[in-house]
Amino acid sequence: MRRFLGAAAALALIGGLSACGGDGDNEASSEAETEQVTLTVFAAASLTSTFTELGERFEAENEGVSVEFNFAGSSDLVAQIQNGSPADVFASADEKNMEKATGDDLVEGEPTLFAANTLQIVTAPGNPKDIEGFEDLAAEDVTLVICAPEVPCGAATKEVEESSGVTLSPSSEESAVTDVLAKVTSGEADAGLVYVTDAVGAGDAVESISFPEAAEAVNDYPIAVLSDSEHGDVAQRFVDFVLGPMGQEVLGEAGFVQSE
Repeated sequence: MRRFLGAAAALALIGGLSACGGDGDNEASSEAETEQVTLTVFAAASLTSTFTELGERFEAENEGVSVEFNFAGSSDLVAQIQNGSPADVFASADEKNMEKATGDDLVEGEPTLFAANTLQIVTAPGNPKDIEGFEDLAAEDVTLVICAPEVPCGAATKEVEESSGVTLSPSSEESAVTDVLAKVTSGEADAGLVYVTDAVGAGDAVESISFPEAAEAVNDYPIAVLSDSEHGDVAQRFVDFVLGPMGQEVLGEAGFVQSE
Protein backbone atom coordinates (compact mmCIF):
# COMPACT_ATOMS: atom_id res chain seq x y z
CA MET A 1 0.00 0.00 0.00
CA ARG A 2 2.76 2.35 0.88
CA ARG A 3 4.54 1.55 -2.39
CA PHE A 4 1.33 2.27 -4.36
CA LEU A 5 0.74 5.57 -2.60
CA GLY A 6 4.35 6.58 -3.22
CA ALA A 7 4.01 5.90 -6.91
CA ALA A 8 0.80 7.87 -7.07
CA ALA A 9 2.43 10.76 -5.31
CA ALA A 10 5.36 10.58 -7.68
CA LEU A 11 3.04 10.63 -10.68
CA ALA A 12 1.18 13.59 -9.23
CA LEU A 13 4.45 15.43 -8.67
CA ILE A 14 5.64 14.72 -12.20
CA GLY A 15 2.31 15.91 -13.56
CA GLY A 16 2.53 19.09 -11.52
CA LEU A 17 6.04 19.80 -12.71
CA SER A 18 5.01 19.18 -16.31
CA ALA A 19 2.11 21.60 -15.91
CA CYS A 20 4.39 24.25 -14.41
CA GLY A 21 6.88 23.73 -17.21
CA GLY A 22 4.11 24.18 -19.76
CA ASP A 23 2.98 27.47 -18.22
CA GLY A 24 6.53 28.79 -18.28
CA ASP A 25 6.93 27.84 -21.91
CA ASN A 26 3.66 29.60 -22.77
CA GLU A 27 4.76 32.74 -20.95
CA ALA A 28 8.13 32.74 -22.70
CA SER A 29 6.38 32.18 -26.02
CA SER A 30 3.98 35.06 -25.30
CA GLU A 31 6.86 37.38 -24.44
CA ALA A 32 8.67 36.38 -27.61
CA GLU A 33 5.60 37.21 -29.66
CA THR A 34 5.57 40.78 -28.27
CA GLU A 35 8.61 42.11 -30.08
CA GLN A 36 10.31 45.07 -28.42
CA VAL A 37 10.92 47.73 -31.08
CA THR A 38 12.51 51.17 -30.82
CA LEU A 39 11.35 53.36 -33.70
CA THR A 40 13.62 56.30 -34.53
CA VAL A 41 11.90 59.28 -36.12
CA PHE A 42 13.81 62.24 -37.55
CA ALA A 43 11.40 65.20 -37.58
CA ALA A 44 11.58 68.93 -38.29
CA ALA A 45 11.98 71.14 -35.22
CA SER A 46 8.57 72.72 -35.82
CA LEU A 47 7.00 69.28 -35.19
CA THR A 48 8.46 68.91 -31.70
CA SER A 49 5.26 69.41 -29.73
CA THR A 50 2.85 67.59 -32.03
CA PHE A 51 5.07 64.60 -32.78
CA THR A 52 5.97 64.17 -29.11
CA GLU A 53 2.25 63.85 -28.37
CA LEU A 54 1.67 61.56 -31.35
CA GLY A 55 4.59 59.40 -30.30
CA GLU A 56 3.05 58.85 -26.87
CA ARG A 57 -0.31 57.99 -28.40
CA PHE A 58 1.29 55.64 -30.91
CA GLU A 59 3.14 53.81 -28.13
CA ALA A 60 -0.12 53.41 -26.21
CA GLU A 61 -1.74 51.74 -29.22
CA ASN A 62 1.27 49.58 -30.17
CA GLU A 63 2.45 47.29 -27.39
CA GLY A 64 6.19 46.77 -27.31
CA VAL A 65 6.98 49.84 -29.42
CA SER A 66 8.84 52.89 -28.13
CA VAL A 67 9.37 55.99 -30.28
CA GLU A 68 12.53 58.07 -30.08
CA PHE A 69 12.73 61.44 -31.83
CA ASN A 70 15.53 63.51 -33.27
CA PHE A 71 14.19 67.05 -33.74
CA ALA A 72 16.28 69.55 -35.73
CA GLY A 73 16.25 71.70 -38.84
CA SER A 74 15.24 69.64 -41.87
CA SER A 75 18.52 70.37 -43.68
CA ASP A 76 20.49 69.11 -40.68
CA LEU A 77 18.35 65.99 -40.46
CA VAL A 78 18.72 65.02 -44.10
CA ALA A 79 22.49 65.56 -43.83
CA GLN A 80 22.58 63.17 -40.87
CA ILE A 81 20.60 60.59 -42.83
CA GLN A 82 22.91 60.97 -45.82
CA ASN A 83 25.88 60.41 -43.51
CA GLY A 84 24.45 57.12 -42.28
CA SER A 85 22.66 58.03 -39.05
CA PRO A 86 20.18 55.20 -38.35
CA ALA A 87 16.54 56.24 -38.61
CA ASP A 88 13.20 54.69 -39.57
CA VAL A 89 11.06 57.71 -40.50
CA PHE A 90 11.83 61.19 -41.83
CA ALA A 91 9.35 64.07 -41.57
CA SER A 92 10.56 67.24 -43.28
CA ALA A 93 9.25 70.79 -43.06
CA ASP A 94 9.58 71.17 -46.82
CA GLU A 95 9.70 69.11 -50.00
CA LYS A 96 13.16 70.36 -51.00
CA ASN A 97 14.96 68.53 -48.20
CA MET A 98 12.87 65.41 -48.68
CA GLU A 99 13.89 65.45 -52.35
CA LYS A 100 17.52 65.26 -51.23
CA ALA A 101 16.71 62.01 -49.42
CA THR A 102 14.71 60.54 -52.30
CA GLY A 103 17.42 61.56 -54.77
CA ASP A 104 19.94 59.49 -52.81
CA ASP A 105 17.57 56.48 -52.66
CA LEU A 106 17.23 56.84 -48.91
CA VAL A 107 13.42 56.70 -48.94
CA GLU A 108 11.19 53.66 -49.28
CA GLY A 109 8.37 54.38 -51.71
CA GLU A 110 6.92 57.84 -52.24
CA PRO A 111 6.81 60.52 -49.51
CA THR A 112 3.34 61.71 -48.53
CA LEU A 113 2.32 65.26 -47.64
CA PHE A 114 0.68 65.37 -44.21
CA ALA A 115 0.49 69.07 -43.22
CA ALA A 116 1.24 72.63 -44.28
CA ASN A 117 2.48 75.68 -42.40
CA THR A 118 2.97 79.41 -42.98
CA LEU A 119 5.09 82.10 -41.39
CA GLN A 120 4.05 84.47 -38.66
CA ILE A 121 5.76 87.39 -36.90
CA VAL A 122 6.37 87.04 -33.17
CA THR A 123 7.42 89.80 -30.79
CA ALA A 124 7.77 90.24 -27.07
CA PRO A 125 4.42 90.50 -25.25
CA GLY A 126 2.87 93.91 -25.81
CA ASN A 127 4.72 94.37 -29.12
CA PRO A 128 7.01 97.17 -27.80
CA LYS A 129 8.29 98.07 -31.30
CA ASP A 130 4.72 98.45 -32.63
CA ILE A 131 5.29 96.06 -35.52
CA GLU A 132 2.20 95.81 -37.68
CA GLY A 133 3.40 94.05 -40.81
CA PHE A 134 6.26 92.45 -42.69
CA GLU A 135 7.84 95.71 -43.87
CA ASP A 136 8.15 96.91 -40.27
CA LEU A 137 10.72 94.16 -39.69
CA ALA A 138 13.17 96.09 -41.88
CA ALA A 139 13.22 99.10 -39.53
CA GLU A 140 16.69 99.98 -38.22
CA ASP A 141 15.62 99.95 -34.58
CA VAL A 142 14.20 96.41 -34.77
CA THR A 143 16.47 93.54 -33.75
CA LEU A 144 15.25 90.73 -35.98
CA VAL A 145 16.01 87.01 -35.94
CA ILE A 146 15.12 84.66 -38.79
CA CYS A 147 15.97 81.14 -39.96
CA ALA A 148 18.99 80.47 -42.14
CA PRO A 149 18.15 80.16 -45.86
CA GLU A 150 18.94 76.43 -46.02
CA VAL A 151 16.30 75.74 -43.36
CA PRO A 152 12.67 75.55 -44.60
CA CYS A 153 11.50 78.53 -42.52
CA GLY A 154 14.47 80.52 -43.84
CA ALA A 155 13.71 79.57 -47.44
CA ALA A 156 10.11 80.69 -46.88
CA THR A 157 11.34 83.99 -45.43
CA LYS A 158 13.47 84.52 -48.54
CA GLU A 159 10.46 83.87 -50.76
CA VAL A 160 8.44 86.50 -48.90
CA GLU A 161 11.29 89.00 -49.17
CA GLU A 162 11.51 88.50 -52.92
CA SER A 163 7.76 88.62 -53.53
CA SER A 164 7.24 91.70 -51.33
CA GLY A 165 10.36 93.63 -52.32
CA VAL A 166 11.27 94.09 -48.65
CA THR A 167 14.90 93.41 -47.71
CA LEU A 168 15.51 92.29 -44.14
CA SER A 169 18.69 92.80 -42.12
CA PRO A 170 18.51 90.20 -39.34
CA SER A 171 20.90 90.20 -36.41
CA SER A 172 21.21 86.43 -36.73
CA GLU A 173 20.07 83.49 -38.85
CA GLU A 174 19.27 80.33 -36.91
CA SER A 175 19.47 76.67 -37.93
CA ALA A 176 16.05 75.81 -36.47
CA VAL A 177 12.80 77.72 -36.08
CA THR A 178 12.74 76.83 -32.37
CA ASP A 179 15.99 78.79 -31.94
CA VAL A 180 14.36 81.87 -33.49
CA LEU A 181 11.47 81.58 -31.06
CA ALA A 182 13.85 81.14 -28.13
CA LYS A 183 15.70 84.37 -28.94
CA VAL A 184 12.44 86.32 -28.98
CA THR A 185 11.10 84.81 -25.76
CA SER A 186 14.44 85.38 -24.00
CA GLY A 187 14.51 89.06 -25.00
CA GLU A 188 17.54 88.75 -27.28
CA ALA A 189 15.48 89.89 -30.26
CA ASP A 190 12.59 92.30 -30.75
CA ALA A 191 10.97 90.13 -33.39
CA GLY A 192 11.31 86.88 -35.26
CA LEU A 193 9.77 85.00 -38.15
CA VAL A 194 8.50 81.56 -37.15
CA TYR A 195 5.70 79.24 -38.20
CA VAL A 196 2.12 79.78 -37.11
CA THR A 197 2.36 76.55 -35.12
CA ASP A 198 5.38 77.81 -33.15
CA ALA A 199 3.54 81.01 -32.32
CA VAL A 200 0.50 79.03 -31.17
CA GLY A 201 2.70 76.77 -29.04
CA ALA A 202 4.43 79.75 -27.39
CA GLY A 203 1.11 81.05 -26.07
CA ASP A 204 1.34 84.21 -23.97
CA ALA A 205 5.14 84.24 -24.17
CA VAL A 206 4.90 86.12 -27.47
CA GLU A 207 2.69 88.50 -29.41
CA SER A 208 1.69 87.01 -32.77
CA ILE A 209 1.19 89.09 -35.90
CA SER A 210 -0.18 87.67 -39.14
CA PHE A 211 0.77 89.25 -42.46
CA PRO A 212 -0.75 88.65 -45.92
CA GLU A 213 2.61 88.16 -47.66
CA ALA A 214 2.99 84.85 -45.80
CA ALA A 215 0.58 83.27 -48.29
CA GLU A 216 3.36 83.52 -50.89
CA ALA A 217 5.44 80.90 -49.05
CA VAL A 218 3.41 77.94 -47.81
CA ASN A 219 5.57 75.03 -46.61
CA ASP A 220 4.23 71.53 -47.28
CA TYR A 221 5.44 68.80 -44.92
CA PRO A 222 6.23 65.34 -46.39
CA ILE A 223 6.82 62.15 -44.40
CA ALA A 224 8.35 58.84 -45.49
CA VAL A 225 9.75 55.53 -44.30
CA LEU A 226 13.51 55.34 -44.83
CA SER A 227 14.92 52.53 -46.95
CA ASP A 228 17.46 51.46 -44.30
CA SER A 229 14.81 51.08 -41.60
CA GLU A 230 15.10 47.83 -39.66
CA HIS A 231 11.44 48.09 -38.68
CA GLY A 232 9.73 48.92 -41.97
CA ASP A 233 6.29 47.61 -41.00
CA VAL A 234 6.22 49.53 -37.71
CA ALA A 235 7.60 52.64 -39.44
CA GLN A 236 4.79 52.49 -41.99
CA ARG A 237 2.26 52.13 -39.17
CA PHE A 238 3.62 55.34 -37.64
CA VAL A 239 3.37 57.15 -40.99
CA ASP A 240 -0.21 55.93 -41.38
CA PHE A 241 -0.94 57.08 -37.83
CA VAL A 242 0.26 60.60 -38.64
CA LEU A 243 -1.86 60.62 -41.81
CA GLY A 244 -4.90 59.22 -40.01
CA PRO A 245 -7.67 60.92 -38.00
CA MET A 246 -5.71 61.07 -34.74
CA GLY A 247 -2.60 62.53 -36.35
CA GLN A 248 -4.53 65.10 -38.33
CA GLU A 249 -6.53 66.14 -35.27
CA VAL A 250 -3.41 66.78 -33.18
CA LEU A 251 -1.74 68.65 -36.04
CA GLY A 252 -4.85 70.75 -36.68
CA GLU A 253 -5.13 71.75 -33.02
CA ALA A 254 -1.52 72.97 -33.18
CA GLY A 255 -2.25 75.28 -36.13
CA PHE A 256 -1.17 73.12 -39.06
CA VAL A 257 -3.43 73.00 -42.10
CA GLN A 258 -3.87 70.24 -44.65
CA SER A 259 -1.67 70.28 -47.70
CA GLU A 260 -3.48 71.05 -50.92
